[in-house]
Amino acid sequence: MGVWAAAPARTILVVGDSLSAEYGLRRGSGWVALLEKRLATESIKATVVNASISGDTTSGGQSRLDGLLKVHRPSHVIIELGGNDALRGLPLQMTQDNLLRMTRAAQESGAKVLIVGMQVPPNYGTDYAQRFEALFSTVARERRAGLVPFLLKGIADSADPMKLFQADRIHPREEAHPTMLANVWPELRKLLP
Repeated sequence: MGVWAAAPARTILVVGDSLSAEYGLRRGSGWVALLEKRLATESIKATVVNASISGDTTSGGQSRLDGLLKVHRPSHVIIELGGNDALRGLPLQMTQDNLLRMTRAAQESGAKVLIVGMQVPPNYGTDYAQRFEALFSTVARERRAGLVPFLLKGIADSADPMKLFQADRIHPREEAHPTMLANVWPELRKLLP
């Protein structure tokens, strides 16, 4: 009679900004909290560590990542950063380089990585917007990581997007977060054995 091996413990580390840190929301209502519930519903044993900080940039995330990897030893890392880089007008190459370094460090620690992409509003100009959007897929392709092309798909590009955003017109309302999880889940699921 054989002994069944238990499924390996999984830790999913989310390194993000205010979109993942429940800015302006009730605790437990953001997409990361909804992810925990979805994993339980699907009977996938995993611990979710939300290390997201409102206002964080790729530079901030990169500076914190080594410590987070050492402490949590994640099997999966979701990187949801870059939006604040654009809001601050930081150089696109710097954002891309930071995401590459973060992805490489996470992979070298043994984690599978999911890059979560973002887009900027049209007032940034077509050239900048296209180059910003493309940097996420460039990093994912170069590092063979998973990719969510646009976290706010179905929200920012909906028929009436302002009803899904808080008064600041930047942060999604609570009712938008299930859509955000729906954008992330299929790509994360591919990385879960």
